Amino acid sequence: MLTRKKVKDLCIDGVMFVLGSFLFAVSIDTFTAPNQIAAGGLTGVATMFNHLFGIPIGTANMLMNVPLLIWAYLEMGYQIIIKTVIATLMSSAIIDIMAPYLPQYQGDPLITIVFGGCLAGLGLALILMRGGTTGGTELAANLLTLHIHGFSLGKFVMIIDLVIVLASAVVYQDYESPLYAILVIYITSKVIDAVLYGADSGTGKMMFIISPKNDEISHRIMTEMERGVTELHSRGAYSGQEGTVLFCAVGRQEVHKIYDIIHEIDTDAFIVVDDAGEITGLGFRDFHQYRQKSKKKNKKKPLQQS
Repeated sequence: MLTRKKVKDLCIDGVMFVLGSFLFAVSIDTFTAPNQIAAGGLTGVATMFNHLFGIPIGTANMLMNVPLLIWAYLEMGYQIIIKTVIATLMSSAIIDIMAPYLPQYQGDPLITIVFGGCLAGLGLALILMRGGTTGGTELAANLLTLHIHGFSLGKFVMIIDLVIVLASAVVYQDYESPLYAILVIYITSKVIDAVLYGADSGTGKMMFIISPKNDEISHRIMTEMERGVTELHSRGAYSGQEGTVLFCAVGRQEVHKIYDIIHEIDTDAFIVVDDAGEITGLGFRDFHQYRQKSKKKNKKKPLQQS
């Protein structure tokens, strides 16, 4: 049964997916594709297919994602990938629908790189913020990590994108194209981080969860989200009942995914979410980077003598 909150969340998801897909489409149709820049991912491969065979970019992107989505369904189940399916369909469709109406910019390469990267980053961040992805490289990397150990998700994404970028040099017969693509990928990743993490990878959210089904909730968070969970022993002041409170530090974009997991198990769970200004450790900011940043902050200017 759909509650008022669930309906509201679905409406927000829909608005964010449409807006994010539109911004992503502008990046592709207006800036990167007309300038023969394949900025990684299956969208980059689709851009090359469009150049070689005239296949619409969105259509090619969707067709290449189908086997990945089927594989993900078999490995993870439909509940984990449902938002990815919706976001992938929506972004692919909007890329093709908007292509005849959007202008194609073929001027200053710097404008192409900056606007292409920023619009793609902002669009993808809005989709990620609501627990979706556009499939492609990230989905492929997630699936590969399930079977190939020793490589992190980030390394798989980097390797796949690097192969695609290098292939674009051959397809376009232009060695400047992959260099532009690398810059677009870099800007895109920085904008995504800035939107999701507030421009600081060491920030995030703290989640406190109280439920009689804490064991099942913690197991799913650890296996599906790959986030550590700590059990804090608790005692109700009024009831005197002993229990546990789950504590979990997560990235900002992961909060909605964890909400979905909790509400699938226990719709009456008590959840507290708070900002975490600094998170240092595995999955967040490296401890050595944090120390270097702290030293810079604490460095005092020499006193000026009068």
